[in-house]
Amino acid sequence: MRFEHLIEINSPSLAMQAAAATFSREQLWAGLMAKVRSPERFPLGPERCECEELAPGLFSRTLHFGALQMQDKVVAAELDALVFTPQAMPEVTPIRLSIRIEEPQSQQMVLRFVYEALAELSAEEALYNGYRHSAWLANDRDMVRTLREWLAEGSL
Repeated sequence: MRFEHLIEINSPSLAMQAAAATFSREQLWAGLMAKVRSPERFPLGPERCECEELAPGLFSRTLHFGALQMQDKVVAAELDALVFTPQAMPEVTPIRLSIRIEEPQSQQMVLRFVYEALAELSAEEALYNGYRHSAWLANDRDMVRTLREWLAEGSL
């Protein structure tokens, strides 16, 4: 299973530039790193997160959602991409998330989100792919909306 989508961050359209503040790559990266270090600050984030940098650009995290705990590793390629790889859990196929900053043309910046199953999905899990895709897209849009709010407040 692979699901991919783009969210435009900066647009070459003058109308869009007037409607939304423009991110620098560094500001966008700072927001993405907040997603790594402080995911509880985002909509639908965990209640808390323990994050340890094991080496430059390599993080180990434990995310707490009530009684549920999830662990993952995050690889950060500075100013370019993040890869979130969850630790396997019983009866659930782990899904890796990659987020890449791309600049397809002058004055345009997008985030490419790629979700990939790390093993074959069970038939039961595959039934929920449409719901998962919708939830991931909504969650990623909420993340970008939060980053835009922080940019407008001057906190990026």
